[in-house]
Amino acid sequence: MSDQVFVGDVVLPDRVLEGGHVLVSGGIVQHVGMGSPPAGERYGGPGVLVLPGAIDSQVHSRSQKDQEDFIWSTRSAAAGGVTTIIDMPYDDGDLICTAERLSSKREAAEAQARVDFGLYATIDPNDGPGHIDALVAAGAAGFKFSTFGTHPLRFPRITPAMMFDCFRAIAPHGLIAGVHNEDDDVVRTMTERVRQSGDTSPAAHGRARPPVSEALASAQVYELGAATGCAAHIVHSSIARGYEMAASYRSRGYEATIEACIHYLMLDEDDVCRLGGLAKVNPPIRPRDQREALWRHLAVGNVTVVSTDHVSWSLDRKVNADMFQNASGVPGLEVMLPLLLKGLTERDLCLSHAARLLAHNPAHLFRLGMTKGALAVGRDADIVLSTKAKHRYDPSRFSNNVVDWSPYEGFDLPYRIDAVFVRGKPVSIDGRVVAQPGSGRFQRPLSRG
Repeated sequence: MSDQVFVGDVVLPDRVLEGGHVLVSGGIVQHVGMGSPPAGERYGGPGVLVLPGAIDSQVHSRSQKDQEDFIWSTRSAAAGGVTTIIDMPYDDGDLICTAERLSSKREAAEAQARVDFGLYATIDPNDGPGHIDALVAAGAAGFKFSTFGTHPLRFPRITPAMMFDCFRAIAPHGLIAGVHNEDDDVVRTMTERVRQSGDTSPAAHGRARPPVSEALASAQVYELGAATGCAAHIVHSSIARGYEMAASYRSRGYEATIEACIHYLMLDEDDVCRLGGLAKVNPPIRPRDQREALWRHLAVGNVTVVSTDHVSWSLDRKVNADMFQNASGVPGLEVMLPLLLKGLTERDLCLSHAARLLAHNPAHLFRLGMTKGALAVGRDADIVLSTKAKHRYDPSRFSNNVVDWSPYEGFDLPYRIDAVFVRGKPVSIDGRVVAQPGSGRFQRPLSRG
């Protein structure tokens, strides 16, 4: 492969180099600078954004059996400028809670993936922390738990005492413990009250899972992290209070991180009432004042990463008139980066936030910072070229062939994704995915264990 030169406004985590360039050789970044670009095969040009490839911290490729899988999730990723996905361990029919299961999932994903990927692991409550060391050795990117029991086998609740044991087992390895943050007792009690009132409307979902359920669970997670020395991560917070908590714990020296899913930044409660099940997520989407509060936290640095919590449910699982009967989760891989650029532009925030929240910070969160996450010398040349071109988002043109719905349908986007490269190789050009299944690589974190 000859040298490649990517020319344009180079978006770094702390600034934008207008009229900059990135030199790539052998799929690795060799130089980042300004002025006259060096010789090589040239991409981009004046007015083009040169961004680091996004790392989506939260993807569910296998939540519905025989529905999506890595063959399609990574196709959406390639089209949307996501060059690495971190996949969740709650696969339909297969909880990823042993080294053997993680290795089997890795092998299957390696045959399908079009972009790079890492894998979360979890535990079976019947086993406790017994498999954690072996899962780390097998390459787990981190560990995922839930304070709420969605399903006793596929998505179980982990009690505080058991989570304490697990955090202690994870801490020596230096990996994160990511937690779904809703208090089980509050949600179950409030859900029963709302259902008994006869309200099954879209708005009922938010009342059944009030903000206090998140705040209580988040406090528990951060206290467990403080007590054990484990890196404690909240995988999605829809409320400003969550970001206040994380910042407070960090100010006291604890590794307390927090994630804002793109739907919490782009949608509000009015959208839920309009879209019904198509906008159902857990925790729920909140009123507009909470959405704008999250943007303020993002602007001052209290958001660690932005993700999708992507899942492509079949449409029949999202359109029940009874909101409680709909599956929770929405697709977002193909549109997360354009949506974040939209939100930053509309609020006059520097585009460097995109490089930090979608690349630099996720790479460090999952201990991939030696190879991923930045346009920097020695890192993989995961690069996105984007230009200003206002267009309306149309999910019927998904690169993911298993769904044609999205809560973002009709959104006006100010930027389009022109080209995406993984390790210097093109994976999509003008929205057309050119990467073949099996071209993505498994990403193993650098743990202390």
